[in-house]
Amino acid sequence: MKILIIAGMPGAGKEEFLLVAGSMGIPYVRMGDVVREAYSSLSDRGAGIGQFASGEREKFGKNIWAQRTIDRMSGEISLVDGCRSMDEVRSFREIGDDVLIIGIHSPPDVRYERLVKRGREDAPRDVSEFNERDSREISWGLAEVLALSDVMLVNDSLLDEFRSVSAEMLGAIR
Repeated sequence: MKILIIAGMPGAGKEEFLLVAGSMGIPYVRMGDVVREAYSSLSDRGAGIGQFASGEREKFGKNIWAQRTIDRMSGEISLVDGCRSMDEVRSFREIGDDVLIIGIHSPPDVRYERLVKRGREDAPRDVSEFNERDSREISWGLAEVLALSDVMLVNDSLLDEFRSVSAEMLGAIR
């Protein structure tokens, strides 16, 4: 199985990349969906979703979300969205040698605007909360994953251009 790990800060464009992959028939799993499903099953949600994800890493190991995601993967090519650490990358490499890290980068001001417009439950209420979330993501090891990406896509222009570049890159990988 060829595993494509998609990594990027919140709001960088990972979801748009997945939409392109899906339109090309490439299956994907969102690690964030795995986190949100586990969080929604809690009877006591005293902590926010980010704190919950961190707590699970502390209790069960830094690769817990990768381990919980692996069971959902299928196909000759499988995309995994939301990898946050090299510990998680190593978990995916344990099930196959053909692993490619695709980093997606967008400037912070662009990402903030996207997250606010998206309006999900975990959207930042202000810039301070956005910066805290970035710091948390970085503390999990996301910066290292991005720095060690095999391919880096920069998403700082028009959406159609990013989609085109994503499709071209995915076509070349197939």
